[in-house]
Amino acid sequence: MSSKQVLDGNAIVYCEGAFNTPEGKTAHGLVRFTERYNVLSVIDSRHAGQDAGMVLDGKNKGIPVFGSLEQALLNAKAGGAKAEYFVVGLAPDGGRLPAPAREDVKAAILAGLHIDSGLHDFLSEDPEVSALAHAHGVRIRDIRKTPPRSQLHSFTGNIEKVKALKIAVLGTDSAVGKRTTAWLIVHAFRDAGYKAELVGTGQTAWMQGARYSIILDSLINDFVAGELENATYNAWEEQRPDVIVLEGQGSLMNPAYPGGHEILAACRPDIILMQHAPKRREYDGFPGYPVHALSTQIEAVELLSGKPVVAITINHEKMTGAEVEEAARRIGQNTGLPAFDVLLHGTDGLMEVLIPYLKKTANEPERALH
Repeated sequence: MSSKQVLDGNAIVYCEGAFNTPEGKTAHGLVRFTERYNVLSVIDSRHAGQDAGMVLDGKNKGIPVFGSLEQALLNAKAGGAKAEYFVVGLAPDGGRLPAPAREDVKAAILAGLHIDSGLHDFLSEDPEVSALAHAHGVRIRDIRKTPPRSQLHSFTGNIEKVKALKIAVLGTDSAVGKRTTAWLIVHAFRDAGYKAELVGTGQTAWMQGARYSIILDSLINDFVAGELENATYNAWEEQRPDVIVLEGQGSLMNPAYPGGHEILAACRPDIILMQHAPKRREYDGFPGYPVHALSTQIEAVELLSGKPVVAITINHEKMTGAEVEEAARRIGQNTGLPAFDVLLHGTDGLMEVLIPYLKKTANEPERALH
């Protein structure tokens, strides 16, 4: 088992029926990277017996997939690593917990595991589940639970004091890989010797250990801008990073999950990346709603922000390697922007685009709030 330092402890990630689908994106994030947990295994009977990393990216991560909680617990015990957390890795449309999953949560509580869930169905407010947790001395954390109003922030203009290069990773749809790309960029900057922080905006980034996080889609609307600004400003004040990467949510034109405008308005990014799945024809989960053209989405983002989209990052779902190369060429031809699949090919090419902006920002005079 991994000996890395984690914020919390050993976790079993629950993703029954959804791993390697858009509704398993929380589990995907935790398999790829997390500083909060040491992921012992994933539960999804459809992929039992396989390695989670191989299923997801064709890369062995040493994280087995099991068909049941019982099997996952037996494996943890055999490996000498006591499981401590049962993390709900599902991310279904609407954020609702499927009925069979509720029974598995109860089984995890009976096994003495703490429960972490990022869904809109708050398990801590479920009388039966909450009472069961209390009786067995385990904790339930509903990551999407809105903080009390007394703890929320309004927009102040402090964003103008932030001197780090701010990079927003937006996208042309929801569940398109914005968070994964954002983390890869953070790690690439760190590997290159720069200080970089992620401002997480969803439950999965929190579960991955992002120090500066909000859950944007759960916030009261009046405080969205203030919370985004506050997280970004705190990252600057406490860490003085060279780069702050802003995780996008939804997409500007998504009919169910319109997102991005708040990040552009409140965080004032210097440059923008657009994550795009070339093979996706309709918005995720909404047949009959065609994805707006990439060029249209770039134009809208640049119009709203007054800042440039500097590159496109490709989600290669349902694509072969050759198709990715062709898509990158076609995107470059149609938009004039470089396109990269950072998950498939790494971040070297993209970093060649981004680092000059870092140097430019460092030389800019102090900006005034008008």
